[in-house]
Amino acid sequence: MTGQIGSVLAVLAVLAALAAAVVAVLRLRARRGIATAMQRATYDVLHTASLAAEPLRAGLSPAAASKAVRHLRVLVGAVGLAIVDGERCLAYDGRGAHHEDQLIAAARRAVATQRSVVLNSSELPCDRVDCVVRGAVVAPMTGPGGAARAALVAVGDDQPAPGLVQATLETARWAGSQIALAELDSSRERLARAEVRALRAQISPHFIYNALTAIASFVRTDPERARELILEFAEFTRYSFRAHGEFTTLAEELRSIDRYLTIERARFGDRLQVRLQIAPEVLPVGLPFLCLQPLVENAVRHGLSRKPGVGMVSIEARDAGAECHITVEDDGVGMDPALFGAPLETEDGEHVGLVNVDERLRAVFGDHHGLVVETAPGAGTKVSMRVPKFHPQVRA
Repeated sequence: MTGQIGSVLAVLAVLAALAAAVVAVLRLRARRGIATAMQRATYDVLHTASLAAEPLRAGLSPAAASKAVRHLRVLVGAVGLAIVDGERCLAYDGRGAHHEDQLIAAARRAVATQRSVVLNSSELPCDRVDCVVRGAVVAPMTGPGGAARAALVAVGDDQPAPGLVQATLETARWAGSQIALAELDSSRERLARAEVRALRAQISPHFIYNALTAIASFVRTDPERARELILEFAEFTRYSFRAHGEFTTLAEELRSIDRYLTIERARFGDRLQVRLQIAPEVLPVGLPFLCLQPLVENAVRHGLSRKPGVGMVSIEARDAGAECHITVEDDGVGMDPALFGAPLETEDGEHVGLVNVDERLRAVFGDHHGLVVETAPGAGTKVSMRVPKFHPQVRA
């Protein structure tokens, strides 16, 4: 008897151990994966939203709408879904596409009034016996603080219930925010291009006049030198006026600066001294196009050209861990630091280039990466910047 009881207890112990192992495995799987139906549903919604967000962030176009519309229909839970820009249907997914003209007309009203519209079956007449459309919800795709230019139209196979109405309104609002972000990105790119054009317009005429004058002085006395300067000038202007690319590398920027200084030395002669300290490992670092060259031109134009005798321009780029630290310094006449606060108000546009560079650095890398200017009358000027070695927005 005692042996039987021992056998039973042994079996129960094995079963208890197996049960504990099963519970442990289930708990481990719950930790590793999605344990509940609610978590699974949340994941599905977020995943579908991310699939729709990517094309919407490219802007409101037929191509983007056609990629996003099927994911938006899943979010809304409608039998059919359309994206209408007020004049035409950009994309349609699901059933009920033969009501397109009626839906466009309703979307046009919704966009004009900036108010949602609920349509019932009497407002969507149809002579097709297989038509499932019994109603629709039309919601303007309004972004934060802006008016909608398009509408989301959800088609139902029954009179639109409050759930479908609310889902359509929220999805339209979210999609409108994604489109607004795309337009913001586009406006930032246009602004960046405009700032580069403004920088070229501010710097180039002054430099071009002096460069051509310097080259002309060598045409008769030293034709070979004049030829070399013309080639340097051609390469300099080709880089400065290139039509593509918001970003460049430090190596490319320094190469253009070398050409600039070669031409300026032809004008200043031995009065212009240059000192370079460049760490080789930071040469591939990406940075906004024409953000270093204006600092060097500023050092020559507003420091050295007003100083009697020899002047020194120092350019340093050093490795600082995750960042590249760049400084441009001159021992010229300097300026009152208080005057640097409002450079755009000066008559000859002094230091406009520095302000332009400062704004572009902050726009790309953040407010902590603007220019740091150290200057005083008679003490020269030192301009410093910190550039991250790697940044998701920078592709040189």
